[in-house]
Amino acid sequence: MEKENTSKDLFSNLPKEIIGRIVSFLPNESSMETILISTRWRDLWNETIVRYGTKEEITSVVTKFLTSFDDLDPLKHPRKLQFHYEDKVLLATIANNSKLLLDFSPLKKEFIENIQMHFELHFKLNNQQKISYKSFTCNIFSLKSLYLKSISYLTSEVASSIISSLDHLENLVIISCNGLQSLSIDSNFELHKLTILDCLQLKYLHLKTSKLKSFQFRGPLPWILPEFHFNLSDAMLDFRLGPSCGNFKTKDFDATLLTIKNSQVLTLCRWTFEELIWPSICPPYGCFNFYNLRELWWIDNYKDEYCMDALFSFLKLCPSLEQLFVTVQIDAKSYSTGRSVSWFMQATKCTKLEHVNLIKFMGFTSRKDEISLAKCLIHLIKGKLPKINISDGSCLDEFLK
Repeated sequence: MEKENTSKDLFSNLPKEIIGRIVSFLPNESSMETILISTRWRDLWNETIVRYGTKEEITSVVTKFLTSFDDLDPLKHPRKLQFHYEDKVLLATIANNSKLLLDFSPLKKEFIENIQMHFELHFKLNNQQKISYKSFTCNIFSLKSLYLKSISYLTSEVASSIISSLDHLENLVIISCNGLQSLSIDSNFELHKLTILDCLQLKYLHLKTSKLKSFQFRGPLPWILPEFHFNLSDAMLDFRLGPSCGNFKTKDFDATLLTIKNSQVLTLCRWTFEELIWPSICPPYGCFNFYNLRELWWIDNYKDEYCMDALFSFLKLCPSLEQLFVTVQIDAKSYSTGRSVSWFMQATKCTKLEHVNLIKFMGFTSRKDEISLAKCLIHLIKGKLPKINISDGSCLDEFLK
């Protein structure tokens, strides 16, 4: 019995340096799984550097934190930093796949409600004029993805300073920045993926980039100003809260529409199609199709009875569609045009869907509405009946045959 316990504790009793070397021989996708071995291994991954200072020191502290990290020996140096400044905290975490998460402590709720803290952010990526962060470029750790959460007007300059020093950033994620009204991103080279989530006061988004392939947005629709044209392969336009400005017109969305025309994966709200897309593409303005679209995530809302006209009209523009996901919102906060769209069906040329293999409904509270929608969708489908899953997880296939 004693020998058995000794063998079980063999790895846990090894010095930290040896455990780190063992992990360094594992592939990146497997190394984090060692956290499941025991509490000792988990604690090694969760070791945190704690520092204290001022807001002006954040950039230099984060720089030192990154340059000390060795990607080939991930446990040689702590992967987490906790920096205390002016009664706030910055949490920095280095994750696998060359990813850095910077979480700026949000301001106190009462402070947010009583003081106007509107601010702008201008991110210039891949800047050729470095600001004294030469160690970034020569370090073995090459940062590819950056997550920025809860930036405020107090830390906006710090965030811009950090991001301007990154040479090879490919993925930028911005989350829950209270007071952010204007965001400008300038990157002509490396940036391929941009995600903006829950920045509810954002009104202007200026994109000076030509290589963007993925754009994920959740929140009220801002004025999106793409300075250069780019073709998105993956676009999430989750504008279920409606426009951020009251005087938004169809023509103001035309530049964005061109960027999603060749998308393979698209998330779209019904009202966005009704108000901003359909008026630009409906006859007599010409033939406009989403020829490359394979996967559609359709966000809709309804009260008493589900209206499917807008969805059907959009589907007729998607001849290559393979998977359809329909989410309905019964939330009073969800934006709706309130207009009748029955004329969509007559105005759109009928296109049969030949490649659909999966349809999934989410958020429906009425089985009757789901069955009715499924039956109507079948009339658009040519060939083999696709798999149809409904909100409760069950399948309608057998019922519809």
